[in-house]
Amino acid sequence: MSILVSGDFHSDALGELQFLTRDYLIEQYSRKVFSDIKFHIILGDCGFFWPRGETKDILNFKVLSERPFPILCVYGNHEPVYGRTDLPEIDIGIGEKVILVNKEKPFIAFLKRGKVYHIDNYKFLVLGGALSIDKMYRIPDLSWWENEYWTKKEKSDVFALLKKDNSFDYVLSHTGPNNINEKIFLYSPDIHRQKFSDEVALLNEKIDRKIKCRQWFCGHWHKVFFYHDEKRKRGYQYLYKQTALIRENEIIAPRNTMPDFNI
Repeated sequence: MSILVSGDFHSDALGELQFLTRDYLIEQYSRKVFSDIKFHIILGDCGFFWPRGETKDILNFKVLSERPFPILCVYGNHEPVYGRTDLPEIDIGIGEKVILVNKEKPFIAFLKRGKVYHIDNYKFLVLGGALSIDKMYRIPDLSWWENEYWTKKEKSDVFALLKKDNSFDYVLSHTGPNNINEKIFLYSPDIHRQKFSDEVALLNEKIDRKIKCRQWFCGHWHKVFFYHDEKRKRGYQYLYKQTALIRENEIIAPRNTMPDFNI
């Protein structure tokens, strides 16, 4: 079995869906590998329930339903599901409960921020969120932006958790640790400093110092970038319009480390 991991989706606003279709994934990985995918994890900015985006959701769901595996989402910083008290929390047998977005065809749910999940025999620390920028744009119904940063309780809870258990297979977040983001910023002059300065990234860096893991996955930057920390013996994989597979204790993923981030 394997787990598919991808970057920001944005409800296909920027053509992200083409890299997640059944036919594309079969061509990318082979029919046999595709048939072994058990879950698909999106690393934030999924864009489901965007204001007046019902038709877009329906079209996306149709294409995504052609793949047999469920979708699990990390919270991003453009996430209308923040604060949706009408969405049920359900138990799907991976440890903590998940927040249900779509029950079937395709199954879509959000993983809770600051929680530990056991997915396909791997142990994941799930983080999420990033700098809130929605409030800067005059788009109606942006009521969720206040929840894009962690609450004091969430921060307290995750550090309490790490005192008891700080060893994981993988970490899932939206933005990366601040010190790793800096390395992307050096290679990417097109990234605005405002997006770069982020208290969630600083929080991620604090968490990163306290844990053991094989690899960290994140999105947010609309870049494909991989950095390996020799001292900590772990990699940091940033994804956008490419995917990665966690398969048989190995990772099949792009390894873009040069200044040219074009996909």
